[in-house]
Amino acid sequence: MGIFVATIILVLWAGHLFLGLFIYQFDPQSVLSYLPILLQAYLYTGLFITAHDSMHGAVAKKRWLNDLYGKLSLGLFAAFSYRKMYKKHIAHHRFAGTAKDPDFDETTQNFFLWFFHFFVGYVSLGQIIIMALVFNGFLYILQVPLANLLLYWILPAFLSTFQLFYFGTFLPHRKPHLDDMEPHKARTQRANHLWAMISCYFFGYHFEHHVSPRTPWWRLYKAKEKYLQGNLTRERV
Repeated sequence: MGIFVATIILVLWAGHLFLGLFIYQFDPQSVLSYLPILLQAYLYTGLFITAHDSMHGAVAKKRWLNDLYGKLSLGLFAAFSYRKMYKKHIAHHRFAGTAKDPDFDETTQNFFLWFFHFFVGYVSLGQIIIMALVFNGFLYILQVPLANLLLYWILPAFLSTFQLFYFGTFLPHRKPHLDDMEPHKARTQRANHLWAMISCYFFGYHFEHHVSPRTPWWRLYKAKEKYLQGNLTRERV
């Protein structure tokens, strides 16, 4: 099931990106023209969360297949290094909300300053070079209109990054760290499965994710229900 869900997200992301680059024509006066941008951003978020699940072995039983989906998803998202992100994400789980947490900023709780610290921590020069080469390949070799590249490829990726940071890092881990957030220094959204799915693929059920990191995103609503019943069992990262 994990492979099926991951594959569906990859196919939807790639298929809709194709439409955005080669078919859609943006009309700034039409509200409907903005919907594909938001949809592509949402699919970008699904792409990243697929990679995130692979880091926890939640896509497939075989490690090499998990890594394959993770590398493919992060590469398509923005040429991110799977190995680098894996190491940082495991450190995030082990030291959540502390100075050793690579996703946490102890110096500020300001959303934009924290986001900048978060963003810079994952971007590399090699990644920028790869993305620049792909951009120019789309623009000059495949003759993709510049507006389509900006609106349906670059902008959705940035919107998705904000979405992931807001619902997956800022809201769950920001201070104050209350007693009910321990030992993961993570809070959770109220139980509303529809909103949890729309907002960030159930990732707002973040305390539940830290307690049960091997639970795939599409079953986090079940972890939420177990948490409310007091039956959620803590797992090792």
